[in-house]
Amino acid sequence: MTRNVASAALALLVACARPRASEEPVKPLRVQAEAAQLVGADGAAWVAGTLLAAQRAVVSTRLAARVRAVRADEGAHVRRGELLIRLDDDEVVAQLRGTETALSTAKIHERRIATLVSKGAATQSQLDAAQADRALAEAQSAAARSAVAYTEIRAPFDSIVQSKRVQPGDFVTPGQPLLELVGGGLEIAVSVSEEEVRGIRNGDRLQFEAADHRGEAEVIAIAPGGDVASHRGMLRASLREPASLRPGSFARLRLPGGANAQRGVQVPRSALVQRGDLTGVFIVQGGRAELRWLSLGAAEGDVIQVRAGVHAGELVVNPPGELRDGQLVEVASAR
Repeated sequence: MTRNVASAALALLVACARPRASEEPVKPLRVQAEAAQLVGADGAAWVAGTLLAAQRAVVSTRLAARVRAVRADEGAHVRRGELLIRLDDDEVVAQLRGTETALSTAKIHERRIATLVSKGAATQSQLDAAQADRALAEAQSAAARSAVAYTEIRAPFDSIVQSKRVQPGDFVTPGQPLLELVGGGLEIAVSVSEEEVRGIRNGDRLQFEAADHRGEAEVIAIAPGGDVASHRGMLRASLREPASLRPGSFARLRLPGGANAQRGVQVPRSALVQRGDLTGVFIVQGGRAELRWLSLGAAEGDVIQVRAGVHAGELVVNPPGELRDGQLVEVASAR
């Protein structure tokens, strides 16, 4: 019995010592990687802004009247001086006729008194009073003519009707917005600090991006440090070439230098790994995937700037897929 137990134990030890046929070395996962790129070496920085119309006007009236006709629709191109809205003018026309009659009467009376004064039949004070009455009638007639002119609302400059806020039949009051007009080309307005615009002058040409359009914009105004809270001001640059862009759209302006223009690296956005509130990438280090948490900067299309966590030239796994920290990897291709 003892001999059998000993034989069984010896057989078990031999079996354990013999390598299993199914055990094989762990193969590294083949991955694609690309080097983190150095950016900002030229000292340039992209600053976000908004496209604005160079000229903007909210058209209103000085009269209380009913809208008789609206001759401009939203999106319409109008020329300077073109009639946009006509208001009901019956009342002001009647007032104009009354003032013109009063003016005619005052002029006749003034001439009559002047004749009597020359003959000694009237006093100088009577003539002075007649002249004052004539001057008052002229002022009232001029005011009435202006009121009639206000019933025709015309475009102050070549423009596009951005919005229409009234319809025929509406009753409008003095100061009420009727139309919003934009024209004069487009500008980019960006918020800047004094450091960001240091060395930039009016007339400088800067690169801009808006939607799928790229071009040049000319700096027309710089007001750094205007806001007492943020100590930031406004830079405005006029687009130098026509573009099918709309006011209010997002745009970016490239500043040749500034506080945000630091040397750094950028990585593909598709290489990012999200773990809760943390964002990182896998770096190929010593044949393994090393998960690095990042401090991110501004995103630019398919890439994102990295403030800390990755050095230029390090291989970033892209895409990371289901990769785990410390996993063996082999770079199949690198860019």
